[in-house]
Amino acid sequence: MAAWTWRFETADGTEVQPAVQPEEFTTQGDAESWIGEYWKDLKEGGTDQVRLFEDATEIYGPMSLHAEEAEAAEAGEAAEAAEEPKA
Repeated sequence: MAAWTWRFETADGTEVQPAVQPEEFTTQGDAESWIGEYWKDLKEGGTDQVRLFEDATEIYGPMSLHAEEAEAAEAGEAAEAAEEPKA
């Protein structure tokens, strides 16, 4: 049976110890549900991004835990651009 695991990293890709210790998951859905539940705690504990592995194979990543902040910043920039007078 495959084991699904997360790798926790800083923004530059350096591996870090997670603030919340995960289990080894038996399905991708369980692993993704867990990250959905604990991503804020992980981010506050120093994790910037994660990678998902099935055994030794990387499935995807890096996935930023700061996506919500990036989306808010992009929305703010778009609003500012819309308010600027056209030349």
